[in-house]
Amino acid sequence: MASGDVAEAVENSYIIRPNYQHKLKPGVVKECIHQVLKAELASRQFDPEEVPVLTRSLSDSIKDRVKEMGFDRYKLVVQVVIGEQRGEGVKMAARCFWDEDTDSYAQDVFMNDSLFCVAAVFGCFYY
Repeated sequence: MASGDVAEAVENSYIIRPNYQHKLKPGVVKECIHQVLKAELASRQFDPEEVPVLTRSLSDSIKDRVKEMGFDRYKLVVQVVIGEQRGEGVKMAARCFWDEDTDSYAQDVFMNDSLFCVAAVFGCFYY
C-alpha cells in the first residue's frame, strides 16, 4: 500500500437474522396453501394413477406462490400427501432440526368426499 492510499473500511455483510418484513409468517403461508388446495382439489375425485403427478404439481404451485411473497434467503421445502377418503383416521408428524428464531413452517388440510390432502411448507433461513 502506498503512503498516500487510505485504507477503506469494509463493513460486515453477514445477515444472521431476517428483518421482520422478510421473516416467514406461518399464517400468511397457511392461507396461501389453503387457496391452492381449494382451487385445485375442490372438484377432484381420488384417482391413484393421478396422485404422483398431482402431488408434484401442487407442491410446485405452493412453492412458487410462497416464493412470490418475498421471504428472502429462505430455503423452502414443500411436502404434499394425498390419500383416499375412507372414513379412517390418519396421523402425520414431522421432525426438524432448526433455528427456532428464524425457521418456521405452515400446514393445511383439505378434504372432500373422495380424498384428503395434507400440505406443509418448511422454511429454513440461510445465514
